[in-house]
Amino acid sequence: MAVQTSATAAPSAAGTGAVDLGSASGLSCRECGERFDLGPVFACEVCFGPLEVAYDLPTGDPEGLRKRIENGPENIWRYAPLLPVPADVASKPNLNPGWTKLVQADNLARELGIEPGKLHVKDDSGNPTHSFKDRVVAQALEAARAFGYTTLSCSSTGNLAGAVGAAAARAGFRSCVFIPSDLEQGKVVMAAVYGGELVGIEGNYDDVNRFCSELIGDPAGEGWGFVNVNLRPYYGEGSKTLAYEICEQLGWRIPDQIVIPIASGSQLTKIDKGIQELIRLGLVEDRPYKIFGAQAEGCSPVSAAFKAGQDVVRPQKPDTIAKSLAIGNPADGPYVLDICRRTGGAVEDVTDAEIVDAIKLLARTEGVFTETAGGVTLGVAKKLVEAGAIDPSLTTVVVNTGDGLKTLDAVEPTTGMTAVIRPNLDSFREAGLA
Repeated sequence: MAVQTSATAAPSAAGTGAVDLGSASGLSCRECGERFDLGPVFACEVCFGPLEVAYDLPTGDPEGLRKRIENGPENIWRYAPLLPVPADVASKPNLNPGWTKLVQADNLARELGIEPGKLHVKDDSGNPTHSFKDRVVAQALEAARAFGYTTLSCSSTGNLAGAVGAAAARAGFRSCVFIPSDLEQGKVVMAAVYGGELVGIEGNYDDVNRFCSELIGDPAGEGWGFVNVNLRPYYGEGSKTLAYEICEQLGWRIPDQIVIPIASGSQLTKIDKGIQELIRLGLVEDRPYKIFGAQAEGCSPVSAAFKAGQDVVRPQKPDTIAKSLAIGNPADGPYVLDICRRTGGAVEDVTDAEIVDAIKLLARTEGVFTETAGGVTLGVAKKLVEAGAIDPSLTTVVVNTGDGLKTLDAVEPTTGMTAVIRPNLDSFREAGLA
Protein backbone atom coordinates (compact mmCIF):
# COMPACT_ATOMS: atom_id res chain seq x y z
CA MET A 1 0.00 0.00 0.00
CA ALA A 2 1.41 3.34 -1.03
CA VAL A 3 1.97 6.10 1.53
CA GLN A 4 1.90 9.76 0.60
CA THR A 5 4.29 12.04 2.46
CA SER A 6 4.02 15.77 2.04
CA ALA A 7 3.70 19.04 3.88
CA THR A 8 0.21 17.96 4.88
CA ALA A 9 1.55 15.36 7.29
CA ALA A 10 0.03 15.51 10.76
CA PRO A 11 2.13 15.90 13.89
CA SER A 12 1.50 12.27 14.87
CA ALA A 13 2.59 9.23 12.89
CA ALA A 14 0.26 9.73 9.95
CA GLY A 15 0.24 7.26 7.10
CA THR A 16 1.28 4.27 9.20
CA GLY A 17 -2.14 2.60 9.09
CA ALA A 18 -2.10 2.47 12.92
CA VAL A 19 -4.86 5.02 13.50
CA ASP A 20 -8.23 3.77 14.74
CA LEU A 21 -10.93 4.94 12.36
CA GLY A 22 -13.28 2.00 12.69
CA SER A 23 -14.11 0.11 9.51
CA ALA A 24 -12.10 2.52 7.34
CA SER A 25 -9.34 0.46 5.73
CA GLY A 26 -7.51 3.09 3.71
CA LEU A 27 -7.88 5.76 1.07
CA SER A 28 -8.66 5.09 -2.57
CA CYS A 29 -8.22 7.34 -5.60
CA ARG A 30 -11.54 8.01 -7.29
CA GLU A 31 -9.81 8.23 -10.68
CA CYS A 32 -7.13 5.52 -10.89
CA GLY A 33 -8.00 3.33 -7.90
CA GLU A 34 -4.56 3.59 -6.25
CA ARG A 35 -4.71 2.75 -2.54
CA PHE A 36 -3.10 4.68 0.32
CA ASP A 37 -2.89 4.23 4.07
CA LEU A 38 -5.17 6.32 6.27
CA GLY A 39 -3.63 9.75 6.68
CA PRO A 40 -4.27 13.49 6.27
CA VAL A 41 -3.98 13.48 2.47
CA PHE A 42 -6.56 14.30 -0.15
CA ALA A 43 -4.92 13.94 -3.59
CA CYS A 44 -3.48 10.87 -5.30
CA GLU A 45 0.28 11.08 -5.77
CA VAL A 46 -0.03 8.99 -8.95
CA CYS A 47 -2.70 10.88 -10.94
CA PHE A 48 -3.65 13.77 -8.59
CA GLY A 49 -7.24 12.52 -8.44
CA PRO A 50 -9.32 12.98 -5.28
CA LEU A 51 -9.04 10.41 -2.51
CA GLU A 52 -11.98 8.94 -0.62
CA VAL A 53 -12.30 6.54 2.29
CA ALA A 54 -12.41 2.81 1.56
CA TYR A 55 -13.93 0.35 4.05
CA ASP A 56 -14.15 -3.17 5.32
CA LEU A 57 -17.89 -2.92 5.95
CA PRO A 58 -19.79 -5.32 8.23
CA THR A 59 -21.40 -7.53 5.58
CA GLY A 60 -23.27 -10.82 6.00
CA ASP A 61 -25.92 -9.93 8.60
CA PRO A 62 -28.16 -7.11 7.34
CA GLU A 63 -30.89 -7.75 9.92
CA GLY A 64 -28.39 -7.67 12.78
CA LEU A 65 -26.81 -4.48 11.44
CA ARG A 66 -30.21 -2.86 10.98
CA LYS A 67 -31.16 -3.61 14.59
CA ARG A 68 -27.79 -2.33 15.82
CA ILE A 69 -28.36 0.93 13.96
CA GLU A 70 -31.94 1.32 15.20
CA ASN A 71 -30.82 0.76 18.79
CA GLY A 72 -28.06 3.37 18.46
CA PRO A 73 -28.07 7.02 19.54
CA GLU A 74 -30.37 9.50 17.79
CA ASN A 75 -27.52 11.17 15.94
CA ILE A 76 -25.07 10.24 13.20
CA TRP A 77 -23.16 7.90 15.51
CA ARG A 78 -25.94 5.32 15.11
CA TYR A 79 -24.15 4.66 11.80
CA ALA A 80 -20.67 4.44 13.35
CA PRO A 81 -20.04 0.95 11.86
CA LEU A 82 -20.31 2.53 8.39
CA LEU A 83 -18.17 5.61 9.07
CA PRO A 84 -14.45 6.42 9.53
CA VAL A 85 -14.70 6.79 13.31
CA PRO A 86 -13.60 4.73 16.33
CA ALA A 87 -16.16 2.47 18.00
CA ASP A 88 -16.28 4.72 21.09
CA VAL A 89 -16.97 7.90 19.11
CA ALA A 90 -20.28 8.56 20.90
CA SER A 91 -18.46 8.92 24.23
CA LYS A 92 -16.10 11.67 23.00
CA PRO A 93 -16.84 15.41 23.31
CA ASN A 94 -18.66 16.15 20.07
CA LEU A 95 -21.72 18.11 18.96
CA ASN A 96 -23.47 14.83 17.99
CA PRO A 97 -25.35 16.14 14.95
CA GLY A 98 -27.86 14.31 12.81
CA TRP A 99 -31.15 12.43 13.05
CA THR A 100 -32.91 15.56 11.86
CA LYS A 101 -36.56 15.60 10.83
CA LEU A 102 -37.87 14.20 7.58
CA VAL A 103 -40.96 16.37 7.16
CA GLN A 104 -43.88 14.96 5.19
CA ALA A 105 -44.72 18.12 3.25
CA ASP A 106 -48.34 17.64 2.15
CA ASN A 107 -49.16 21.37 2.12
CA LEU A 108 -46.18 22.05 -0.12
CA ALA A 109 -47.05 19.04 -2.25
CA ARG A 110 -50.47 20.52 -3.00
CA GLU A 111 -48.87 23.78 -4.11
CA LEU A 112 -46.46 21.92 -6.43
CA GLY A 113 -48.96 19.43 -7.79
CA ILE A 114 -47.34 16.41 -6.11
CA GLU A 115 -49.50 13.58 -4.77
CA PRO A 116 -50.20 13.63 -1.00
CA GLY A 117 -47.71 11.65 1.07
CA LYS A 118 -45.11 11.67 -1.70
CA LEU A 119 -43.10 14.81 -0.87
CA HIS A 120 -40.69 15.10 2.05
CA VAL A 121 -38.25 17.79 3.19
CA LYS A 122 -35.10 16.57 4.94
CA ASP A 123 -34.68 19.52 7.30
CA ASP A 124 -31.07 19.75 8.40
CA SER A 125 -31.59 23.17 9.96
CA GLY A 126 -32.15 21.22 13.19
CA ASN A 127 -28.45 20.46 13.60
CA PRO A 128 -26.45 22.13 16.44
CA THR A 129 -25.30 25.10 14.35
CA HIS A 130 -28.36 24.91 12.10
CA SER A 131 -26.84 23.47 8.94
CA PHE A 132 -25.76 20.12 7.52
CA LYS A 133 -22.12 21.18 7.95
CA ASP A 134 -22.23 19.84 11.51
CA ARG A 135 -22.30 16.33 10.01
CA VAL A 136 -19.15 16.71 7.94
CA VAL A 137 -17.26 18.60 10.65
CA ALA A 138 -18.05 15.87 13.20
CA GLN A 139 -16.40 13.37 10.87
CA ALA A 140 -13.39 15.58 10.21
CA LEU A 141 -12.97 16.22 13.95
CA GLU A 142 -12.53 12.49 14.60
CA ALA A 143 -9.87 12.32 11.90
CA ALA A 144 -8.15 15.37 13.42
CA ARG A 145 -8.05 13.61 16.79
CA ALA A 146 -6.64 10.46 15.20
CA PHE A 147 -3.88 12.35 13.40
CA GLY A 148 -2.89 14.50 16.38
CA TYR A 149 -3.92 17.92 15.12
CA THR A 150 -4.37 20.76 17.59
CA THR A 151 -5.99 23.42 15.38
CA LEU A 152 -9.17 22.96 13.37
CA SER A 153 -9.56 25.14 10.29
CA CYS A 154 -11.42 25.49 7.00
CA SER A 155 -12.20 27.64 4.01
CA SER A 156 -15.88 28.47 4.16
CA THR A 157 -18.82 30.24 2.57
CA GLY A 158 -20.29 30.69 6.07
CA ASN A 159 -22.03 27.63 7.48
CA LEU A 160 -18.86 25.57 7.68
CA ALA A 161 -17.04 28.31 9.60
CA GLY A 162 -19.69 28.23 12.31
CA ALA A 163 -19.73 24.45 12.44
CA VAL A 164 -15.94 24.29 12.81
CA GLY A 165 -15.91 26.97 15.50
CA ALA A 166 -18.59 25.19 17.53
CA ALA A 167 -17.10 21.70 17.15
CA ALA A 168 -13.63 22.94 18.08
CA ALA A 169 -14.96 24.72 21.17
CA ARG A 170 -16.78 21.58 22.31
CA ALA A 171 -13.77 19.32 21.69
CA GLY A 172 -11.15 21.65 23.20
CA PHE A 173 -9.39 22.46 19.91
CA ARG A 174 -8.14 25.83 18.76
CA SER A 175 -9.99 27.03 15.66
CA CYS A 176 -9.01 29.47 12.94
CA VAL A 177 -11.32 29.69 9.95
CA PHE A 178 -11.26 31.69 6.73
CA ILE A 179 -14.22 33.23 4.88
CA PRO A 180 -14.86 35.75 2.09
CA SER A 181 -15.01 39.13 3.80
CA ASP A 182 -18.42 40.01 2.28
CA LEU A 183 -20.47 37.17 3.80
CA GLU A 184 -23.93 37.68 5.30
CA GLN A 185 -23.56 39.30 8.73
CA GLY A 186 -25.58 36.57 10.44
CA LYS A 187 -23.07 33.96 9.37
CA VAL A 188 -20.13 36.13 10.38
CA VAL A 189 -21.55 36.57 13.89
CA MET A 190 -22.37 32.88 14.24
CA ALA A 191 -18.86 31.87 13.19
CA ALA A 192 -17.21 34.39 15.52
CA VAL A 193 -19.25 33.79 18.67
CA TYR A 194 -17.53 30.48 19.50
CA GLY A 195 -14.32 32.28 20.42
CA GLY A 196 -12.03 31.03 17.67
CA GLU A 197 -10.24 33.18 15.14
CA LEU A 198 -12.31 34.25 12.14
CA VAL A 199 -10.36 35.72 9.24
CA GLY A 200 -11.98 37.50 6.28
CA ILE A 201 -10.26 37.22 2.91
CA GLU A 202 -10.70 39.85 0.22
CA GLY A 203 -12.10 37.75 -2.62
CA ASN A 204 -14.57 34.95 -3.26
CA TYR A 205 -14.60 31.39 -1.90
CA ASP A 206 -12.21 30.09 -4.54
CA ASP A 207 -9.67 32.74 -3.45
CA VAL A 208 -10.13 31.66 0.18
CA ASN A 209 -9.65 28.01 -0.73
CA ARG A 210 -6.44 28.74 -2.66
CA PHE A 211 -5.04 30.60 0.33
CA CYS A 212 -5.79 27.67 2.63
CA SER A 213 -4.03 25.30 0.26
CA GLU A 214 -0.95 27.54 0.45
CA LEU A 215 -1.10 27.64 4.24
CA ILE A 216 -1.16 23.84 4.44
CA GLY A 217 2.18 23.71 2.65
CA ASP A 218 3.76 26.34 4.89
CA PRO A 219 5.36 25.80 8.33
CA ALA A 220 2.77 28.24 9.71
CA GLY A 221 0.13 25.58 9.02
CA GLU A 222 1.85 22.76 10.89
CA GLY A 223 -0.55 20.98 13.23
CA TRP A 224 -3.59 22.40 11.43
CA GLY A 225 -6.40 20.15 10.26
CA PHE A 226 -8.30 21.83 7.42
CA VAL A 227 -11.56 19.93 7.46
CA ASN A 228 -12.31 20.46 3.77
CA VAL A 229 -8.74 20.27 2.47
CA ASN A 230 -6.24 17.86 4.06
CA LEU A 231 -9.05 16.12 5.98
CA ARG A 232 -11.46 16.23 3.05
CA PRO A 233 -11.79 12.44 2.48
CA TYR A 234 -13.10 12.00 6.05
CA TYR A 235 -15.10 15.23 6.06
CA GLY A 236 -17.03 14.22 2.96
CA GLU A 237 -18.19 10.99 4.56
CA GLY A 238 -20.44 12.97 6.91
CA SER A 239 -22.80 13.69 4.02
CA LYS A 240 -23.46 9.97 3.63
CA THR A 241 -25.42 10.10 6.87
CA LEU A 242 -28.08 12.17 5.09
CA ALA A 243 -28.67 9.21 2.78
CA TYR A 244 -28.66 6.76 5.68
CA GLU A 245 -31.21 8.80 7.65
CA ILE A 246 -33.52 9.47 4.70
CA CYS A 247 -33.69 5.78 3.82
CA GLU A 248 -34.14 4.69 7.43
CA GLN A 249 -36.82 7.33 8.06
CA LEU A 250 -38.68 6.11 4.96
CA GLY A 251 -38.75 2.61 6.43
CA TRP A 252 -35.43 1.46 4.97
CA ARG A 253 -36.46 2.45 1.47
CA ILE A 254 -34.66 4.52 -1.16
CA PRO A 255 -36.70 7.55 -2.28
CA ASP A 256 -37.53 7.60 -5.98
CA GLN A 257 -36.27 11.17 -6.44
CA ILE A 258 -33.90 13.38 -4.41
CA VAL A 259 -33.15 17.08 -5.00
CA ILE A 260 -29.81 18.23 -3.55
CA PRO A 261 -28.05 21.62 -3.61
CA ILE A 262 -24.64 21.90 -5.25
CA ALA A 263 -21.78 23.95 -3.83
CA SER A 264 -18.61 21.86 -4.21
CA GLY A 265 -20.85 18.93 -5.20
CA SER A 266 -19.53 16.69 -2.42
CA GLN A 267 -22.86 16.40 -0.63
CA LEU A 268 -24.57 15.06 -3.72
CA THR A 269 -21.83 12.56 -4.54
CA LYS A 270 -21.69 11.28 -0.96
CA ILE A 271 -25.47 10.87 -0.72
CA ASP A 272 -25.22 8.65 -3.77
CA LYS A 273 -22.30 6.77 -2.19
CA GLY A 274 -24.35 6.26 0.98
CA ILE A 275 -27.27 4.81 -0.98
CA GLN A 276 -24.96 2.45 -2.85
CA GLU A 277 -23.46 1.26 0.45
CA LEU A 278 -26.90 0.57 1.91
CA ILE A 279 -27.71 -1.51 -1.17
CA ARG A 280 -24.48 -3.53 -0.91
CA LEU A 281 -25.10 -4.16 2.79
CA GLY A 282 -28.62 -5.43 2.11
CA LEU A 283 -30.19 -2.71 4.27
CA VAL A 284 -32.38 -1.43 1.43
CA GLU A 285 -33.79 -2.96 -1.73
CA ASP A 286 -31.79 -2.27 -4.88
CA ARG A 287 -34.17 -0.19 -6.98
CA PRO A 288 -33.91 2.75 -9.41
CA TYR A 289 -33.68 6.28 -8.04
CA LYS A 290 -33.01 9.68 -9.58
CA ILE A 291 -30.75 12.39 -8.19
CA PHE A 292 -31.25 16.02 -9.17
CA GLY A 293 -28.72 18.80 -8.52
CA ALA A 294 -29.71 22.40 -7.76
CA GLN A 295 -27.73 25.59 -8.38
CA ALA A 296 -28.33 29.32 -8.41
CA GLU A 297 -28.29 30.88 -11.86
CA GLY A 298 -25.60 33.30 -10.66
CA CYS A 299 -23.25 30.40 -9.92
CA SER A 300 -24.27 27.47 -12.11
CA PRO A 301 -21.19 25.87 -13.69
CA VAL A 302 -22.47 22.32 -13.19
CA SER A 303 -25.94 23.14 -14.49
CA ALA A 304 -24.42 24.82 -17.54
CA ALA A 305 -22.27 21.76 -18.27
CA PHE A 306 -25.23 19.41 -17.83
CA LYS A 307 -27.46 21.39 -20.19
CA ALA A 308 -24.67 21.62 -22.78
CA GLY A 309 -24.03 17.87 -22.61
CA GLN A 310 -20.45 18.49 -21.53
CA ASP A 311 -18.25 16.52 -19.14
CA VAL A 312 -16.00 19.49 -18.29
CA VAL A 313 -17.27 21.99 -15.71
CA ARG A 314 -16.04 25.45 -16.66
CA PRO A 315 -15.45 27.80 -13.69
CA GLN A 316 -17.68 30.84 -13.21
CA LYS A 317 -17.41 34.00 -11.15
CA PRO A 318 -20.24 33.78 -8.59
CA ASP A 319 -22.93 36.47 -8.48
CA THR A 320 -25.90 35.28 -6.42
CA ILE A 321 -27.63 35.80 -3.10
CA ALA A 322 -27.06 32.07 -2.39
CA LYS A 323 -23.57 32.66 -1.04
CA SER A 324 -23.32 29.28 0.66
CA LEU A 325 -23.47 27.72 -2.82
CA ALA A 326 -21.24 30.31 -4.49
CA ILE A 327 -18.34 28.05 -5.48
CA GLY A 328 -17.42 28.88 -9.04
CA ASN A 329 -15.04 25.95 -9.49
CA PRO A 330 -16.73 23.00 -7.73
CA ALA A 331 -14.29 20.17 -7.03
CA ASP A 332 -16.88 17.41 -7.43
CA GLY A 333 -18.63 18.96 -10.42
CA PRO A 334 -17.70 16.23 -12.94
CA TYR A 335 -18.80 13.50 -10.53
CA VAL A 336 -22.13 15.27 -10.02
CA LEU A 337 -22.67 15.18 -13.78
CA ASP A 338 -21.88 11.45 -13.86
CA ILE A 339 -24.32 10.65 -11.04
CA CYS A 340 -27.20 12.75 -12.32
CA ARG A 341 -26.83 11.25 -15.79
CA ARG A 342 -26.39 7.70 -14.50
CA THR A 343 -29.51 7.87 -12.35
CA GLY A 344 -31.63 9.63 -14.97
CA GLY A 345 -31.77 12.90 -13.01
CA ALA A 346 -30.73 16.39 -14.04
CA VAL A 347 -29.01 19.58 -12.88
CA GLU A 348 -31.04 22.80 -12.99
CA ASP A 349 -30.69 26.38 -11.73
CA VAL A 350 -32.96 29.21 -10.59
CA THR A 351 -32.78 33.00 -10.41
CA ASP A 352 -32.34 34.99 -7.21
CA ALA A 353 -36.00 36.03 -7.41
CA GLU A 354 -37.05 32.38 -7.66
CA ILE A 355 -34.86 31.58 -4.64
CA VAL A 356 -36.67 34.18 -2.52
CA ASP A 357 -40.07 32.96 -3.72
CA ALA A 358 -39.15 29.39 -2.79
CA ILE A 359 -37.97 30.41 0.70
CA LYS A 360 -41.33 32.06 1.32
CA LEU A 361 -43.24 29.14 -0.19
CA LEU A 362 -41.63 26.61 2.14
CA ALA A 363 -42.17 28.85 5.16
CA ARG A 364 -45.81 29.53 4.25
CA THR A 365 -46.73 25.92 3.54
CA GLU A 366 -44.69 23.89 6.04
CA GLY A 367 -43.41 26.33 8.68
CA VAL A 368 -39.82 25.63 7.67
CA PHE A 369 -37.66 28.73 7.25
CA THR A 370 -34.78 27.84 4.98
CA GLU A 371 -31.70 29.81 4.04
CA THR A 372 -30.94 30.71 0.43
CA ALA A 373 -29.43 27.28 -0.34
CA GLY A 374 -32.74 25.65 0.57
CA GLY A 375 -34.50 28.22 -1.59
CA VAL A 376 -32.33 27.08 -4.48
CA THR A 377 -33.18 23.43 -3.88
CA LEU A 378 -36.93 23.97 -3.56
CA GLY A 379 -36.94 26.44 -6.45
CA VAL A 380 -35.26 23.86 -8.66
CA ALA A 381 -37.63 21.12 -7.46
CA LYS A 382 -40.62 23.34 -8.38
CA LYS A 383 -39.10 24.05 -11.78
CA LEU A 384 -38.45 20.35 -12.43
CA VAL A 385 -42.00 19.37 -11.46
CA GLU A 386 -43.40 21.99 -13.83
CA ALA A 387 -41.11 20.72 -16.61
CA GLY A 388 -42.18 17.12 -16.06
CA ALA A 389 -38.70 15.99 -15.02
CA ILE A 390 -39.87 15.09 -11.50
CA ASP A 391 -42.74 12.58 -11.41
CA PRO A 392 -45.41 13.89 -8.99
CA SER A 393 -46.62 10.35 -8.25
CA LEU A 394 -43.27 9.15 -6.86
CA THR A 395 -41.63 9.63 -3.46
CA THR A 396 -39.50 12.78 -3.59
CA VAL A 397 -37.13 14.22 -0.98
CA VAL A 398 -35.92 17.83 -1.07
CA VAL A 399 -32.84 18.49 1.07
CA ASN A 400 -32.86 21.67 3.17
CA THR A 401 -29.32 22.31 4.37
CA GLY A 402 -29.68 25.34 6.63
CA ASP A 403 -31.72 27.81 8.68
CA GLY A 404 -33.23 30.96 7.22
CA LEU A 405 -32.11 33.04 10.20
CA LYS A 406 -28.64 32.95 8.63
CA THR A 407 -29.72 34.74 5.45
CA LEU A 408 -32.31 37.27 6.60
CA ASP A 409 -31.01 39.82 4.10
CA ALA A 410 -32.42 37.76 1.23
CA VAL A 411 -36.04 38.09 2.33
CA GLU A 412 -35.97 41.28 4.43
CA PRO A 413 -36.79 43.68 1.53
CA THR A 414 -40.05 41.88 0.74
CA THR A 415 -41.06 40.64 4.19
CA GLY A 416 -42.39 42.67 7.11
CA MET A 417 -45.37 43.66 9.21
CA THR A 418 -48.82 43.31 7.67
CA ALA A 419 -49.99 46.51 9.32
CA VAL A 420 -49.20 48.95 12.15
CA ILE A 421 -52.29 49.80 14.21
CA ARG A 422 -53.27 51.69 17.35
CA PRO A 423 -54.02 49.47 20.39
CA ASN A 424 -57.80 49.41 19.92
CA LEU A 425 -60.41 47.40 18.01
CA ASP A 426 -61.44 50.27 15.74
CA SER A 427 -57.90 50.51 14.40
CA PHE A 428 -57.80 46.74 14.02
CA ARG A 429 -60.97 46.82 11.92
CA GLU A 430 -59.82 49.83 9.91
CA ALA A 431 -56.75 47.86 8.85
CA GLY A 432 -59.03 45.19 7.38
CA LEU A 433 -57.85 42.52 9.81
CA ALA A 434 -61.19 41.61 11.38
